[in-house]
Amino acid sequence: MTTTTPTTPTTPTTPTTTASTATTDASDPEQVIGEARERIDELDARIIRLVRERMEVSSRIQRTRIAAGGRRVHLSREMEVLSRFRAELGGPGTTLAMTLLELSRGRV
Repeated sequence: MTTTTPTTPTTPTTPTTTASTATTDASDPEQVIGEARERIDELDARIIRLVRERMEVSSRIQRTRIAAGGRRVHLSREMEVLSRFRAELGGPGTTLAMTLLELSRGRV
């Protein structure tokens, strides 16, 4: 009969960082900022594409509503949009929603 000795789990070691390697890893402030700015630029491009798409959809709704004898602007719907943005983003959300509505339907 053989006996086995219980093994203890090993703890992974954390590599140490020296001053010479700190400038090349992700903790380098300039690298972190540069990468974050690139990400913001990508997000901004997506936001712009989405705003343009929203404008196109809104235009289609307006044309359809007018062709059916309705008004160009549906104020109760705009209030829903404003409320949703305000609920999600606070006061600045209302400003953002107003800008989106203005871009999508023009000034009233």
